[in-house]
Amino acid sequence: MQALIESFVTLWVVIDPIGTVPVFIAVTAGMATAARRKTALQAALVSAGVLMFFLVFGQILINALGIGLNSFQVAGGIILFLFALTMIFGESKPEADLQTAEAAMENKAANVAVYPLAVPSLASPGAMLSIVLLTDNNRFSIADQTLTAVVMLLVIAIAYAFMRLAEPIIRVIGEAGSAIVSRVMGMILASVAANAVLSGILTIVQTGQL
Repeated sequence: MQALIESFVTLWVVIDPIGTVPVFIAVTAGMATAARRKTALQAALVSAGVLMFFLVFGQILINALGIGLNSFQVAGGIILFLFALTMIFGESKPEADLQTAEAAMENKAANVAVYPLAVPSLASPGAMLSIVLLTDNNRFSIADQTLTAVVMLLVIAIAYAFMRLAEPIIRVIGEAGSAIVSRVMGMILASVAANAVLSGILTIVQTGQL
């Protein structure tokens, strides 16, 4: 149960369904209701597909490159920690992604559902990295990995629901509220990342395996 909660919290933080709401509003401005709904669904499906790819093939790619999982965990934890710092001290995720969204609109992006909504807003680099760490074949059984996949799909489904309810949500919490939520999530992610780094280092010291 604890592992399930940890997986949910980690994936919730890195996917950040709430932080995607302002981005969705920005890139779908002027669209008809039906088009907005279609865009939300496409973004959810594409991001789920990208993360499922990393869930299934991520570790295979790592093994093919000869990278040890413990080393990858430490490196991944450091990257996640740096990512968390940008969420806390830099521009919040909504603010940063809104700039990306504005650039996409200026360049007349062919499909805003794919960019910037699916990637990098939902299926962010942090999310891709987290899904690999949470499905390590050496530490987690097939059943555990399947459960992680279900949790990941659940978080994306929640993100889809938030996008469908984007306008009421942003009216309630406002831009400032969205920025505050993003920074709080950054603090939680920093704690998770620090735990991953310390756990990986401890395993390397105890087993001598990188």
